[in-house]
Amino acid sequence: MRLSRSAGDITQGVIWKQLLSLFFPLWFGTFFQQLYNTVDTVVVGRFVGKVALAAVGSTGVIVNLTVGIFTGLAAGAVVVIAQRYGARMGEDVHKSVHTAMLLSVILGAFFMVVGFILPPWALQAMDTTADALPGAILYQRVYFLGMIPNLVYNMGTAVLRAVGDSRRPLYFLIAASLCNIVLDLLLVVIIPLGVLGVAIATVSSQVLSAVLVVISLMRSQGAPFQLFPSALRLHRQPLSAMLRVGVPTALQSVMYSASNIVIQSCINSFDTDAVAAWTAYGKMDILFWMTITALSQALTTFAGQNYGAGQYDRLKKSVGISVAMSAGITVAMSAFLVIFARPILSIFSPDPDVLEIGVEMVVFLAPCYITYILVELLPGAIRGAGKSLVPMLISVFGVCGLRLLWLFLVVPQHHTIAMVEASYPITWATTSVALLIYYKFGHWLERPEEESFTALQ
Repeated sequence: MRLSRSAGDITQGVIWKQLLSLFFPLWFGTFFQQLYNTVDTVVVGRFVGKVALAAVGSTGVIVNLTVGIFTGLAAGAVVVIAQRYGARMGEDVHKSVHTAMLLSVILGAFFMVVGFILPPWALQAMDTTADALPGAILYQRVYFLGMIPNLVYNMGTAVLRAVGDSRRPLYFLIAASLCNIVLDLLLVVIIPLGVLGVAIATVSSQVLSAVLVVISLMRSQGAPFQLFPSALRLHRQPLSAMLRVGVPTALQSVMYSASNIVIQSCINSFDTDAVAAWTAYGKMDILFWMTITALSQALTTFAGQNYGAGQYDRLKKSVGISVAMSAGITVAMSAFLVIFARPILSIFSPDPDVLEIGVEMVVFLAPCYITYILVELLPGAIRGAGKSLVPMLISVFGVCGLRLLWLFLVVPQHHTIAMVEASYPITWATTSVALLIYYKFGHWLERPEEESFTALQ
């Protein structure tokens, strides 16, 4: 079944306008997603204390590791669905959507079990401080109980992004954020459940967002991406294509998270104040990360549809436009974070020792963000063309391999927070150069002979 051109078709029109039309809903969606995570941090830091703040912060890298695995696989679904949607192949879109959604349920169940069993060992291996350990274990176990709705939501929004719809995920996250804020106030401030209350609020908001995205897909009458529970199957061809793109992306995310776990362990080796400051800083600099991630996701969707439609020149033009926009935004954002570091950090913790350490972190790292933008954008574009293995290898070696060498060889000799932080810009700059070389001289736009969208069933 061949589709006619629809509202979500971005293979024609003004490139920068279409990129922004994808970007802004993604950015605001990520904003609201981070909002309820940030509210968790503020509520814990203000109403429970810095030990609880350190407890919640200590779980972040493990949560990100797990979610990152699935996010990588979801990226594979985005590419596969976007390419087939761009090629206007309705039946293939239908099969890909139902394969992707069933995969999210299966993986969600797996991560739920693993995430409930392993927290004590994992957190102790990271040298989580003794006072923060009990709260960290509790938070992580409750969080992982909600892994199925978490993954269903992420896959559902991946489907919508692939077909050019980034607005509905925004609405769902607004609802989830409001739910989380209300429950945080109820279960921590009014009913003093502490870390447990924060965890329950987070999981409840994830359940709400999952229900909303599933209902939305089921009500997409007449669209090739309409969800039918009875049609959920693991179709071989789309599953294989998703894994081919998604597994390298997931492995890259795993390596990123693994290196961040080592960094968290290094930060844990200082004291509770350093851990709390790192947690607060992480909530502050998420402003940059959600921006660059939203740009990369928009670019991947744009690249996927245009690659499927054979619009290769249009794809390459979108990369240049995305890099230019990212550079301007990043410079402005870095300046903002440095100037307002102290008042922003004071939102998360009023402790003067925590604030002092946090300000030093911001001043050191924020000006270095410009070295990262190619690390995110170039793989996003190349991934849209269905090629993720080489960018993954470059990123894993550059960002993760070099970072681990730095942490294991240099930091023990110069045991300071600044030396831990230095691992970021060094590896970002190195990886950016390597990715740029591959983008310029690699054959990532060449379509394999065996790849034919018109023949896919």
